[in-house]
Amino acid sequence: MTTSTATPQVTDVIVIGGGTGGYSTALRAAALGLDVVLAERDKVGGTCLHRGCIPSKAMLHAAELVDGIAEARERWGVKATLDSVDWPALVATRDDIVSRNHKGVESHLSHAGVHVLSGSAELTDARTVRIEGAGSFTARRGIVLATGSRPRTLPGLVPDGRRVVTSDDALFAPGLPGSVLVLGGGAIGVEYASFHRSMGADVTLVEAAERLVPLEDADVSRHLTRGLKKRGIDIRTGARLESTALLPDGIRATVRTARGEVLTIEADRILVAVGRTPVTDGLNLAAAGLTTDERGFVAPADWSRLETAVPGIHVVGDLLPPPSLGLAHASFAEGLLVAETLAGVPSPPVDYAAVPRVTYSSPQTASVGLTEAEARNRDHDVVVNTMPLTAVAKGMVHGQGGVVKVVAERGGQVLGVHLVGPNVSEMIAESQLIVGWDAEPADVARHIHAHPTLSEAVGETFLSLAGRGLHQQ
Repeated sequence: MTTSTATPQVTDVIVIGGGTGGYSTALRAAALGLDVVLAERDKVGGTCLHRGCIPSKAMLHAAELVDGIAEARERWGVKATLDSVDWPALVATRDDIVSRNHKGVESHLSHAGVHVLSGSAELTDARTVRIEGAGSFTARRGIVLATGSRPRTLPGLVPDGRRVVTSDDALFAPGLPGSVLVLGGGAIGVEYASFHRSMGADVTLVEAAERLVPLEDADVSRHLTRGLKKRGIDIRTGARLESTALLPDGIRATVRTARGEVLTIEADRILVAVGRTPVTDGLNLAAAGLTTDERGFVAPADWSRLETAVPGIHVVGDLLPPPSLGLAHASFAEGLLVAETLAGVPSPPVDYAAVPRVTYSSPQTASVGLTEAEARNRDHDVVVNTMPLTAVAKGMVHGQGGVVKVVAERGGQVLGVHLVGPNVSEMIAESQLIVGWDAEPADVARHIHAHPTLSEAVGETFLSLAGRGLHQQ
């Protein structure tokens, strides 16, 4: 393929954005025999690979190792001590993991025959895209918008990469702060609060809603909050930031609590984690007859195809409004759907109710399906069963508490499963299948869970719901 002529070149599919949604679309479309052009103005892999999911989970793994030293000493009699954290070495390991993943994505795209072009892209009409430095391309099958999102900021808080940071740059700020004020108690804020606490920082976590992870089940929030407080994190829910002032080596903030008290908090760093906003600047949506909604999302007209009101233009990833979840693994599924749709291959729509949600803090949370409140609000005849992880032997070994909660239709299918505790991010896959396949408690109860494992608590919870309980009192 050449890119030097003025006349638009013709290809099958043009993908704008090389994050998880964009590159998964490109890979699957190429595998189905389509000619694909992928435009990315930064690095393929997007926020998840370079600034979010992968580097943050690498750092959280390091935090688990630090916590393990304390547990070994304080609980198991292993007289280990932490000498120090070699921040440059930790960063080097994180960056190596990111780099190897990045090279892997590049290799996959190259092997698949995807034409990756570096540069910003804009729509010139409903079928044509101009790519900076490469010229114009016309799509026979369709255009896929996958430009992702950026962190929201607050008025008066301008990120400087040192004292004021967002989730995109928090891990890349210099060194480890001695104290951190985290604004936002969703998954991102909780994860960063957990990481910094493990690394020895004094952490205050402020959330405007009445509870942490407010989109999750109330019992998940309660157990998570209990676990974080036990670790020494100062949690202020129902609280709002009133003002901030930059200091030479940190920030000073005033926060109004749920009781109306005004607190003055000084910290080395303030981390703003109040959500993300879609990125559409520079796309020139109007040229193709597209607009965003009032929140900045590009809404599909047909969710079964993720196709906009302009035929042939599809959207994946963080540009999608709810019920899409803004999660990398949901973006992978969206990419598969759109690629198969463009190739004329039957593809099931994304079942957002069966997409798992995970918070990689300590303790972790993992959920899939409806919360108890959502199920009741939808007029389900709800039956609920909960079981503490410490009710099984492996939960006692871990000694970190936690819970399994199952929400089901009385006499019917499982509506939601909610977990809190160690390693529950690795336990949620089973529950994803249970919810996605509309299983009933009795369907799960007939399957045997290994003993002793944490997942045994999941099995016991379903045994009780099926009227066959053994150990649950």
